[in-house]
Parts: sequence; structure tokens; C-alpha cells
Amino acid sequence: MGEPRFPWGGRTAVMGVLNLTPDSFSEGGRLASVEAAVRQAGLMLVQGADLLDLGAQSTRPGAEEVGPQRELERLLPALAAIRAAHPNALLSIDTFHAPVAEAALAAGAHWINDVSGGRRDPALLRLAASAGCPLVLMHSRGDSRSMDQLAHYDDVVAEVRAGLLAATETAFAAGVRATQVIWDPGLGFAKDTGHNLALLRGLALLAGEGFPLLVGPSRKRFIGAVLNESRPRARLWGTAAVCGFAIAQGARILRVHDVGPIAQTARMADALQGSVTPSIRSSISW
Repeated sequence: MGEPRFPWGGRTAVMGVLNLTPDSFSEGGRLASVEAAVRQAGLMLVQGADLLDLGAQSTRPGAEEVGPQRELERLLPALAAIRAAHPNALLSIDTFHAPVAEAALAAGAHWINDVSGGRRDPALLRLAASAGCPLVLMHSRGDSRSMDQLAHYDDVVAEVRAGLLAATETAFAAGVRATQVIWDPGLGFAKDTGHNLALLRGLALLAGEGFPLLVGPSRKRFIGAVLNESRPRARLWGTAAVCGFAIAQGARILRVHDVGPIAQTARMADALQGSVTPSIRSSISW
């Protein structure tokens, strides 16, 4: 039991998204060069990012999987350059491949963010256990090609909770400690607009399980559906509304593209909450 020893204290943290892929749903290859990635990393840190999440495999619906070798070719030059330019930055790697995570940790990353929740490569769980690093377990079904066909739930909140508990038990069996685990309900992953809204309304139930909760609504399709906005980059205010609501429901970390505005949103929401931190059983340290 006890409060997590986050490096940013009791306030809500902001994770900046750095998509190093040419087919990101929202960036569209804008950070394809190392120089662009370093510039964006610096901007996000200045704007208030507490950590940066680097991804070199698109996980948007319908995305092609490129495999670990191509993922590493995209990732490692940018990771090394960002680490050199910002030696104190906290870096997360968005991957479901153990070889990618292993190389990234060796190159200076601190977290593993697995959108498959350990399903795709069980060796990733053993790696996280050995490294002792924070591990984000996200709820998802299938892969980028199949997930939209798997968006069927009788009770999305209960089923996501059960899925995350099962993923956590699997991680524990691989040697991961409770103090390493962070939960992500997986907004947009095998979930339609109604599922995402219901899941957001039920976040408090997930937060009540005791693991720090990471929520990633940034620019997603369900926000576009509600706002009738087809342009991902024009969904900022919808994203901000979701983030404020998520904080009130117990979210501790927000994964977003628009760091500056969302850092302000989080600061205001924290003030309205009275800087209340949910009681959790984990004691994460790194």
C-alpha cells in the first residue's frame, strides 16, 4: 500500500506522443526525420511534458505491421538523439516486441508501453520483470487489422477491468512486480464511440483497483464522431474535455499529442480536484 513515488509528485502527469512512423493517424510522418523528432521532443518538454512516449510502429486501425527490425531502424536513431539532446528526459517506448523494448532500454529508455498488454510477445513481460521498469499494460483485442471487428461487449467497463486484471496476473507470473504496473483502458482499441464514452464514465472503477491509470484519448475517432470533426488535429478541445473528466475519475497520466494545452488543462483540473490523489496500492519508483 501507499502512494506512488512519481518523479512529478502527486499531480497528473502528461506523456507527450512522438510518432516516428510515416502512417500515424494524426501525424502522418511529420516526425519521420531524426531532426524533426528531436525538435518536437524539446518543444514538448518545454511545454510541460513529464515524459515522452516514442513509437515506431503505427497501431491505428488498419495499420501494417513492419516487424521488430524495421521498428528498430525507425526508433533507435531518434531515441539516441533525443537522449543526447535531453539527458534528463524520462522516455517511454511504445512497442509490443521484446527485442525492440530491450534495445530501447539499453539505449536509455525508462518505460515500456505495451498496447497489447503482454499478449503479443510474452518475452516482453519477462524483460520488464528483469529490468524492473514501469510497464504500461493496455487493454486491447486482436491487432490493428482485426480490432474494429472485435468491438463487442455486454459490459465494456467490467470486461475491460477483467481483461486488465488477467493481463496483470500474467505479468505477475512472469516476474513483474505490482509496483511496476500501470493500467491503460485502451480507448479506441477494439472499442466504438459508445464503448469509449461508457469506459470513460467508468474509469473510477478501474482506478479503484489500485494501479496508476494512464488514459490516451488524444485526437481519437470517438472524439471526432461526437464533434463531427474529421480532422484529427482539430480535435484538441474535445481531447481537453476528455482529459479533465478523466482526471476527475482518477486518471494519473494523460498520453497526448498537444502537450501545452493539455498540461494547462491538467493543472486546472488538479486545482479543482484539490490535488486529491486516489488511494492506490502500488508504490512505483524508478
